[in-house]
Amino acid sequence: MPFKLSPTKQKILLLLLIGLAFQGAYTPGKQIRLIKGLAQEWKRINKKTLKDEIRALYRSKLVSLKENADGTFNMILTDKGKLKSLNYHFAKMKIESKSWDKKWRIVVFDIPEKLRKGRNALREKLLSLGFYEFQKSVLVFPYECKNEIDFLIEFFNLRKYVRYGILESIDNDFHLRKIFKLL
Repeated sequence: MPFKLSPTKQKILLLLLIGLAFQGAYTPGKQIRLIKGLAQEWKRINKKTLKDEIRALYRSKLVSLKENADGTFNMILTDKGKLKSLNYHFAKMKIESKSWDKKWRIVVFDIPEKLRKGRNALREKLLSLGFYEFQKSVLVFPYECKNEIDFLIEFFNLRKYVRYGILESIDNDFHLRKIFKLL
């Protein structure tokens, strides 16, 4: 029976995952946004609940404790914890619909039959996020979504089979605008 995490445990795992993402954020702007979001989320967690949930996370082996040379400790997300937090992030993923910049995002894939389950899961997730299926392996979306696409490609381990592009014009632009209610 898979064990279920409380909302607070889910948030702790996601916050630790954001900490990992900070290491990969190469621009100061991205790092600042991550830090601000992280600080706001930590403030929203009740302190007693936080302590109780962290103890439970240690017992479940989703996080581990590492002592530093100066006597301080770091809480580290284990591989099991990373997988669990990625699954929660995947389930709650949304793409914000900001103002349209009149460009179309396109995801194209040619995934082998032996990876059919991953191909179908990717297509299903893109459709649930609001993409329009232009063709069976070509999906279109009007808003910025590069980070989300990169996450999905890595989540399904399909990097070499999927391409992402931005179109400035397409011959059925009017049809797509109608579909996405951009008229």
